[in-house]
Amino acid sequence: MLSASPYSLLSQSLQAFADLSEDDLQLADGCWTLRSIAKNEFFNFRNSVCRHVGFIVSGLFRVYYVDPETSEEHTVFIVTEGQFLTSLKSLLTGEACPYYIAALEDADLLVITTEQLQRLYTQSHGWERFGRRLAEQYLIYQQSKTESLLFQSAEQRYLALLQQFPGITNRVSLGHIASYLGIRGPSLSRIRAQLGKEKST
Repeated sequence: MLSASPYSLLSQSLQAFADLSEDDLQLADGCWTLRSIAKNEFFNFRNSVCRHVGFIVSGLFRVYYVDPETSEEHTVFIVTEGQFLTSLKSLLTGEACPYYIAALEDADLLVITTEQLQRLYTQSHGWERFGRRLAEQYLIYQQSKTESLLFQSAEQRYLALLQQFPGITNRVSLGHIASYLGIRGPSLSRIRAQLGKEKST
């Protein structure tokens, strides 16, 4: 038997995220299944269609792409506990995902398939609202990332990351963090050193 606690956490999050009722939640009984992904393993591969939405119970994930010319990795998003994980465009269009989605730690998720979600959408306005809010969330992620690169300095982006993800530097390598911020490792080291000096004065 699976522990009830991941499902309780999911129910609480669904109610907060999309105002789902108890009837809405009962419609999805049996739809969400527990999946464990080891560190450095994948939730979804590049060039494969994403057919699931995951709710992260524990662990965190990196969404990234690899430059075909330089083989350099570029981190697009970091997604942590209590958030919903998918490649939204691939999920909605059935087209191949251009990104890798990999676990940065051993992780547990509850996952639901596209087909199950589509059935729930036809059965409940609450689940339709979930689908809309999931799309809105990913639009906000994308626009916030774009605007941070346009309007914030590297130091401001780093401080915003620390505020958004407390303790992130203890869980994610500095190389991945630098990639997420759109800077090189030495630049991140300088920012951290400068902030350390300011903190000590």
